[in-house]
Amino acid sequence: MAKTRVLVEFGMGTSLRREDYTEAAARAIRDALWHNSVNMAELFGFEKSDMIVDVEVAVQAPDRVDTSQLAKDFPYGNISFAVKHGGLDIDKPQGGKTVIANVAIAVSFDMEAV
Repeated sequence: MAKTRVLVEFGMGTSLRREDYTEAAARAIRDALWHNSVNMAELFGFEKSDMIVDVEVAVQAPDRVDTSQLAKDFPYGNISFAVKHGGLDIDKPQGGKTVIANVAIAVSFDMEAV
């Protein structure tokens, strides 16, 4: 058996006022997830708990992302996170910044390649 990717989704989220990198990432995850009804497990004869979910998060301050909070947005599956430098911080004229996070969510199963 081999880890076989069957789906990739992308999302973008923001924190407009609080400069909260975790919340921007959570919004990006929800953006990616809420556009889909993932029925992959059933299509391949697996349980939803068998899903291997790899989440890549890109923000300007990766050390300020709390992945334990982000994991709460996933109702099932084996979730892993890679938080990297990316996204955007946009300075505001009156001070502060808007935080933009990007995510890529890959769903895989341990199966023979088809």
